[in-house]
Amino acid sequence: MAIEFYDVKERTKVSIDESNVTKKRYTRETKAGKTQERYALRGKTSDGRNLTKFVSKANWDALDAPEES
Repeated sequence: MAIEFYDVKERTKVSIDESNVTKKRYTRETKAGKTQERYALRGKTSDGRNLTKFVSKANWDALDAPEES
């Protein structure tokens, strides 16, 4: 199954196979002192550029892909 990313440089949507996608969790601390987490999928284009797509936690959990550190 392919996952669709938006390529900003080419200004088109690109489909990347699930086997070439990794999961990434972005964590930051807000001004109020709380911790915020965002969930993203990262894929590589055929010419080696990285693409990022932010998704919901449910979609992130449902995908069986390795997690980047």
